Amino acid sequence: MISPLAYVHPDAQIGNNVTIEPFAYVAGDVVIGDDCWIGPGAVIHDGARIGKRNKIHTAASIACLPQDLKFAGEKTTAEIGDDNDIREYVTISRGTASRGKTVVGSGNLLMAYVHVAHDDVVGSHCVIANRVSLAGEVEVGDWVVIGGHAAVHQWCHIGDHAMIQGGALISKDVPPYITLRADTMSFAGVNKIGLSRRGFTAEQIEAIHNTCRILFQSDMNYLHACEEAEAQLPQSPERDALIEFIRTSPRGVIKPYTSAR
Repeated sequence: MISPLAYVHPDAQIGNNVTIEPFAYVAGDVVIGDDCWIGPGAVIHDGARIGKRNKIHTAASIACLPQDLKFAGEKTTAEIGDDNDIREYVTISRGTASRGKTVVGSGNLLMAYVHVAHDDVVGSHCVIANRVSLAGEVEVGDWVVIGGHAAVHQWCHIGDHAMIQGGALISKDVPPYITLRADTMSFAGVNKIGLSRRGFTAEQIEAIHNTCRILFQSDMNYLHACEEAEAQLPQSPERDALIEFIRTSPRGVIKPYTSAR
């Protein structure tokens, strides 16, 4: 159902069973998949590519122009998967010539006032809480939780299953499986509860704990710690994921464990 009080450009491609509420705006170079709900006052700009069963709430702005001085009007997109809940006043910019597109996966909850900047890649099944700001070209893995009012510096990477405490100011890469302490920007422990909820076995979680003890609590530099972890611990996908993330980090990773004093 498309409200007569909404504006939908005649060139927009609208799927089946889509609801567009009053005062929403849908531009022409737009694709909206089946069973989506576009809330009152939401704005869907040129370049939006939206999958199925998404809910886009009041005053959200999808595929808005990048807030980037080098953007020169090139044709780019913002691509959103299926089953996302995009709450009030969320802004998702489209890409620039750098990557050409901004990508948000499937099954995510983006709470009110979240900003996803140009050329970001957000995985699937993430929870990004109120007023989180992702700068340009950030990469966020799957099943990541980011607490409210956190800010992520451009080009940072956040690994799968990481949990970021609220208010964090992130300027380094955050490895998978861990919890990041907001006040010191350091390793706070393994995201054990989150991993358990997602079906990780006790053996897998133990492998992560053992690897993190060497990487983040041994007082070795990270490259030496990676070598020690490979030498001391049996091979596992979890061990290898942590080591590979650290070795390939373009910005360097967050601080090791810091005791509270």
